[in-house]
Amino acid sequence: MKLKLERPLVFFDLETTGLNIGTDRVVEISYYKVYPDGKALDACLRIRPTQLLLGQEVTMHIPEEASNIHGIKDEDVKDCPTFKELSSQLVEVFRDADIAGYNSNHYDVPLLAEEFLRAGADIDLKKSKMIDAFTIFQKHEPRNLTAAYKFYCGKNLEGAHSANADTMATYEVLLAQLERYDDLPMTVTELHDYTQGSTRNADFAGRIGYDKDNKEIFNFGKYKGLRLEDVFRRDPGYYSWLQQTDFPQYTKNIFTRVYLDVRKG
Repeated sequence: MKLKLERPLVFFDLETTGLNIGTDRVVEISYYKVYPDGKALDACLRIRPTQLLLGQEVTMHIPEEASNIHGIKDEDVKDCPTFKELSSQLVEVFRDADIAGYNSNHYDVPLLAEEFLRAGADIDLKKSKMIDAFTIFQKHEPRNLTAAYKFYCGKNLEGAHSANADTMATYEVLLAQLERYDDLPMTVTELHDYTQGSTRNADFAGRIGYDKDNKEIFNFGKYKGLRLEDVFRRDPGYYSWLQQTDFPQYTKNIFTRVYLDVRKG
């Protein structure tokens, strides 16, 4: 294997109730954790999605359009543990490890971060290096995971859109990419930089960026390009509005940190 690891690397994939990072939930997580010594650990876990309703944590319905994609229905997870009940186990999987996935930088990682926050888990995924095999594929052969698997591995992807099949396919695709492209770096840190490109976001959803002085700036709306701290000083009501939106909690936490710093200063 050409991939050089300095610490464990977790390949993972999520199946969810939908595509909204702030409001949807995980119904299945699969991971394949590779260690520098070659040892590997894998699991595929079904999860009963929950949401807070009138102060109570209740089971969340899996919409039919989501079930039609991944095949997981309400009855399939009714006796499964919640994410919060699995959070300690998953923290041990992801803590002190780097992360790899397929289109994971834009979807799976932000949604996983939201689930950890809701569970009150002591982990910050921003401390991990992240490799997105989809970004590499886009730069070299712009298609989807099924096509990537066929192109790089010469095999048909059986069980596409199941978390376990997609996770293992992503693992095989990345290894094949490293074999095929001589210009690809071999360390996780360099692959992180390669797949991240020039984008420097403070949050996973890309709502907040950094300026040249490493100050948080808005990446959207009427204050796009302006520093959060400057906006909150002259328009504190904007912070209140932001907290009423369906932005991911991770993003809101950054708004709150900057806002409180402004109030203190």
